[in-house]
Amino acid sequence: MSVVGPLDAMFLGGESREQPMHVGGLMLFELPEGAGRDHVFPESSRDFVSRLYHEMVAAPEVNPVFARRVRNRPVDLGYWSWEHDDQIDLEYHVRLSALPRPGRYRELFELTSRLHGTLLDRHRPLWEMHLIEGVEGRRFAIYSKIHHSMIDGVTALRWMQDTLTTDPTRTGMPATYALPPKVTAPRPETGLLQAIAKVQGDAVKTAAGLAGLPLAGVKSLLHSTMPFQAPRTIFNQPVTGARRFAAQSWPIERLEKVRTITGATLNDVLLAMCSGALRNYLLELDALPDKALTAMVPVSLRTSDDAPGGGNSLATLIADLATDQADPERRIRRIMASTAHGKRVLSDLSPLQNLIVGALGFGVAGPAAVLPGVAGHTTPPYNVVISNVPGPTDSPLYWNRSRLLGMYPASIVLNGQALNISVTSYAHELHFGLIGCRRTVPHLQRMLAHLETSLTELEKIHQGPVW
Repeated sequence: MSVVGPLDAMFLGGESREQPMHVGGLMLFELPEGAGRDHVFPESSRDFVSRLYHEMVAAPEVNPVFARRVRNRPVDLGYWSWEHDDQIDLEYHVRLSALPRPGRYRELFELTSRLHGTLLDRHRPLWEMHLIEGVEGRRFAIYSKIHHSMIDGVTALRWMQDTLTTDPTRTGMPATYALPPKVTAPRPETGLLQAIAKVQGDAVKTAAGLAGLPLAGVKSLLHSTMPFQAPRTIFNQPVTGARRFAAQSWPIERLEKVRTITGATLNDVLLAMCSGALRNYLLELDALPDKALTAMVPVSLRTSDDAPGGGNSLATLIADLATDQADPERRIRRIMASTAHGKRVLSDLSPLQNLIVGALGFGVAGPAAVLPGVAGHTTPPYNVVISNVPGPTDSPLYWNRSRLLGMYPASIVLNGQALNISVTSYAHELHFGLIGCRRTVPHLQRMLAHLETSLTELEKIHQGPVW
């Protein structure tokens, strides 16, 4: 048994029917060449996917992280804790679905929208995986979701990458939940009181870290990287439990050209691409505020040397999206200045202080998320969350001979934060996953066209100084 960490507990405590607190992703695969047509794969395409499903639910072992469930009993003194589930039912957690004809991306995204809007069962380990057949063009998909208290996006992508290979002939590859645990030194069993004592000790360290924030850093945070300087928008209204999902991929090469011309980072170009799309989307709805929108940008604190495991390790910064600026070049210059300042502030902080800033970044959304009547009636902490998680290698990857074509993140929206834009990279492309409240954010799919328009505008920027 182990006590749930403070940031992870926030995701458990803040969950409601209107705001499920799981993260997910949609992976699109191409069936192996010859599936259903030759002696190697004599079965039909449907049979091939069905066989994969039966192999998945027959996994002999489950990674310990995916075999634990959460509990919060009076005897636990109010602390959330994890306990091992000795009778995990894979046929419940892993499900086989089929798209209605014609099986277009429209039907796939509609199914993903419905699946992403349902709560996970807290009496079981907090994850699901759906194998989806019937996607047009000889394709199938896997949609998975896992509670944000269990894992962050960087760790999820690392584990997902461990299930993939560059070998197009390899078979017998496990799903994420069936990966064997990494070899680590054994740890002694921890009782409840010892676990609580550790959490309390961590709290003392956190208080000391907060007290140790440099004065200059505090002033910088207050002036340009702290929340509650954003205008009210349609994105900062109450949400319902229904979701809409939209996704599309863009070649990284196009953003790299903009990066070269402007001297920006790739993430700055991505933010500028989103900024232009948000501006045009709100103009179309006659809902663009005079003041610039801001975005909360999670910053992973994990390194390649970090031990694998669950939980979250994130800092955050608030970026000026400059949506009040019509000129795309002036807009990206302001974004560059904003993110550069935020990174300088974070670089002056210790790892513990960065975690504190990360908790504050997520925590400030809490009042609107949990208090009735707050969302839409107060200054929002920020207008939108934009997350960019580096993905796996640029080489094509395969799962059981099936080539991975795209991987689209599906994150969280909150009461008062009705839109989330998450991006990851793979095979020389950036894969955008947009999640919005189905009622609060109308016609979310139009944002995809606005993203393309915004990138095209950025590509027209000429190299040289701004006059």
